[in-house]
Amino acid sequence: MSSNKPNIYKSNICPPCPPTATAFEKCVYWLGIGLGSGLPKRAAGTWGTVGGVLVAVPVMLVFGFMTFVLMTLIGLIIGSYICGKTSKLMGIDDDPHIVFDEWVGVWIALLPSAWAMGDLVSTFVSFNYLHPSLLLLIVIPFVLFRIFDVLKPFPISWADKRVSGGFGIMLDDVLAGIISAGLFVLTL
Repeated sequence: MSSNKPNIYKSNICPPCPPTATAFEKCVYWLGIGLGSGLPKRAAGTWGTVGGVLVAVPVMLVFGFMTFVLMTLIGLIIGSYICGKTSKLMGIDDDPHIVFDEWVGVWIALLPSAWAMGDLVSTFVSFNYLHPSLLLLIVIPFVLFRIFDVLKPFPISWADKRVSGGFGIMLDDVLAGIISAGLFVLTL
């Protein structure tokens, strides 16, 4: 397996899933690339994060905070395996097209929003109308997460450079999500 990460600032083609992969491995691969949200040649991490938000928002609005917390915990538990296995299938350590880590990271960043939406949804969502202020509960954590994920200040940079494998792929995004959530809570 190649230990050189592709340059994320250049256009990169997503390595395909090997034709010899089992059906289970193909499912893991598709989860690893965020059900296709990580396929774009440029800014795969940003597009992957958008994919994670598109999964998160309906869960938050329809099923509520506790279901969203459960989904995030499941993502945390299985994420290291999904990212590590996808990396092995691609033959590249931490390819930028692996975005399940972005999904879980942005879900963590959105946890305060999901909690806040529990009260706000019943107040502002009626007659099929979403109040524009609810959009800020999504946009601000998204932007904070992308800033921390791209700039990688300490301890995110440490985790990105020192921890490898599926856990390493996940760890920097989990830290970015935690820092984003904490900063967002301070702004509320």
